[in-house]
Amino acid sequence: MSRQSEQILEQQLIENLQKLGYQYIAIADEKGLIANLKTQLEKHNNVIFTATEFEKILNTLRKGSVFEKAKILRERQHLLRDNGDNLYFEFFNTEHWCQNQYQVTHQIAQSGTYDNRYDVTLLINGLPLVQIELKRRGLELKEAFNQINRYQKHSFGAGQGLFHFVQLFVISNGINTKYFSNFGIHKQEYLQTFHWTDEENRPLNNILNGFTDVFLEPCHISKMISKYIVLNETEKKLMVLRPYQYFAVENIIKKVSENEVLHGYDISKNGYIWHTTGSGKTLT
Repeated sequence: MSRQSEQILEQQLIENLQKLGYQYIAIADEKGLIANLKTQLEKHNNVIFTATEFEKILNTLRKGSVFEKAKILRERQHLLRDNGDNLYFEFFNTEHWCQNQYQVTHQIAQSGTYDNRYDVTLLINGLPLVQIELKRRGLELKEAFNQINRYQKHSFGAGQGLFHFVQLFVISNGINTKYFSNFGIHKQEYLQTFHWTDEENRPLNNILNGFTDVFLEPCHISKMISKYIVLNETEKKLMVLRPYQYFAVENIIKKVSENEVLHGYDISKNGYIWHTTGSGKTLT
């Protein structure tokens, strides 16, 4: 088996992401992350924030758990401006999910209980929403999973806590790739990590050949965050759909939309959905 280095895999992944439309930006630490966040939020909302106004925004971002921050991410925000005006803005466009600002960076250093560096981070409107942990070929994928669990304990909540906004994690050793949602304080089990597939249930395991082009494509990853992560109020955790659930929902919506257009059906009375036991009825 080829033992491609982690550094080469990381560089090739970044190059692939740039081809998909992600802008590369070098960010060394939290200070650079915050400066870029201000710029990206201004660009996304077509507004310029004063230093005082942006500090109010950071105060909003500091608050709460991973679950509460997932709500903040999706909610429209109110800001009382320095001149007394009311401003409404957003951190993430969930309605028109392709209309966000996409960047990729790598090796951000964060100091908490220990000093850590994160492999590849996808920034949407300046916030780290997808974190990718890579291991070289030949290593067990679970090593990358365990690494993320250590980051959760040691450094994601350090400083301004911006890495608590991560919605999805991706782990890969190049030839094998899985994804999972951010459970925050809840214990994350390796069984809760999933492979992505195409609609015919063919797995897309190679991060450089298939997975990135499909799953990490900007519109798709935004749609996953907007529509296919469930905020479980009972357990206070994020739950992401598996591919068969995603394609089921997509096809249900497509069929209903087609019937409504072609036949003028009342969509509230349009057919039924049949599920087998254990097929994921709750999330679908």
